[in-house]
Amino acid sequence: MKRKHTAAVFIAGLLALVLSACGTEPPIDVKAVTSKPKAYVGSDTCKMCHLEHYDSWKMTQHSRMIQDARQNLDVIVTEIDEKAIRADLAKLEAKLKVPSAEIYVPKEEEILYTIGSQWKQRFIIKKDDTLFISPIQYNVETDRWVNYHENDWDKRPWLLKCGGCHVTGTDLEKQTFTEPGVACESCHGKGSWHAALPKTAVFEKRQTIVNPAKLPTGVAQQICGSCHNRGKAKMKKGAGWPVGYEPGKALSKYYVSTSYKAGNKKHLYSNEFSKGHHQQHIDWAQSPHSKEGVTCTSCHYVHQIGIPQTRSQTQAAGSAQCAQCHEMVNRNGAHQIHSFANCVGCHMPRIAKSAEIGDIRSHTFIALLPKETIADPTIPNSCTTCHKHKDADLVKLQEAYDKLTQRPQPQGAVIPAVDYKP
Repeated sequence: MKRKHTAAVFIAGLLALVLSACGTEPPIDVKAVTSKPKAYVGSDTCKMCHLEHYDSWKMTQHSRMIQDARQNLDVIVTEIDEKAIRADLAKLEAKLKVPSAEIYVPKEEEILYTIGSQWKQRFIIKKDDTLFISPIQYNVETDRWVNYHENDWDKRPWLLKCGGCHVTGTDLEKQTFTEPGVACESCHGKGSWHAALPKTAVFEKRQTIVNPAKLPTGVAQQICGSCHNRGKAKMKKGAGWPVGYEPGKALSKYYVSTSYKAGNKKHLYSNEFSKGHHQQHIDWAQSPHSKEGVTCTSCHYVHQIGIPQTRSQTQAAGSAQCAQCHEMVNRNGAHQIHSFANCVGCHMPRIAKSAEIGDIRSHTFIALLPKETIADPTIPNSCTTCHKHKDADLVKLQEAYDKLTQRPQPQGAVIPAVDYKP
C-alpha cells in the first residue's frame, strides 16, 4: 500500500513538473523587443504557431509564385529543349525584335527560380551577379514557347521590376529576399516582433502583426491591390511594384496605377478595362463592387483548410460564387434568354491575357455590349467571347439585346394631383 502511495506521489510530482515546464515562458522585455526595427522572419517561423493556416497557404498559387529550381528541378513544368524552343520562336519571327536564332535560351542548369506554373512559366537566371527573367516563356495550356522582352531582358533587373510581388522581404539595396513566393508576411507584415513576444503578452502580441480581416475593407483591399495592379513606384525610380509599401498603409502614397488615358494602350482597352494580367485591382476600382464595398476577399480566399475548389481560389465554382449574393428573382431582360445562370460569361468576359489572349477574366463585373465594339472595334464584347455568337453580326446582336431589354411604357392618362384637406 505504501509503495502504491509513493508511486502515486512520484507520478503526480512528475506531471506537475512537466506541466509547469510547458506553461512557463521565459520573461521577455516587451519594450526591448519592440524598440528594435521590425524584420522578416519567414513562413517557417509562422508555422510554429499557425500550422493549419500554413498548410492551407502551401496549397495556393501564392506559395508557388517563385520556386527554387536548384532545390527541386521538378518545379520546371516542361523540358528545356533548345531546338523545340527555337522552332516555336521561329513561328513568331515577324513579331520578334530579335531574330529567333539569336534569342538567348538558358540551359536547365542556369535556371535558379521559376515564375508561375499554372498559366505560364518564366525562368530566372543570373547574369553579372544580377537576377534577370530570361527572354523565353512557356505557355502551359497551349504547350508552346513564346518570347519575353527578347531585346532588353538583361536591362530589366528582376528584383527591381517585379521582385517585390513575386517574393517576400525584398531588399533592393542588398539584392536579396527573405523567401520565394507570396508568403505570410507579404500580407501580414514583418513578423519579428510578433514571433519574439510570448503568448502571455496577449494584447501586445496582437498589435505587432497585421490581420487584414480586422482592417477596414478599403485598407485591406489595398493589400491585394499592391500586387494585382500595374503601374510604377513613387519611392523608387524604375520599380514596377510599390517599394516601401507595407500591409495596412495607404497604397496611393507608394504607387500610381497605369491607365489608357495615361498612354498605356498595350495593357488597357480604350474604355480602361484590362487587357493584361495582374491588373484586377484596376478593373475592380471602376466596378460596381468597389462602390458597394465588395472586395477581393468577398469572393476569393487567401488560405483555407482543404483543397481549393477552383484555381482562382473562389469560395464557390464559377457563377455559383455570384449566386451567393445575387439571387435570381425574375428572368427579365437579357436574363430571359441567358437563363442558365452563366453570370461570369457576360459580366466577367475572357478579354484579358496572362499567357494567351482571353485566358483570364475581366474584373469590372460589367457586361460589354456589341454596341461598344461597333463604336470602337478594338474593344471586345461579352457576346462574341461565347462560341455561339463568335462570328455573329454585331448590329443584329445589339438589336436583339435592345428588344430583350425593352421595358413597357406606362399607358393611360396622367392622374391629376388630389387636394387633401384634413
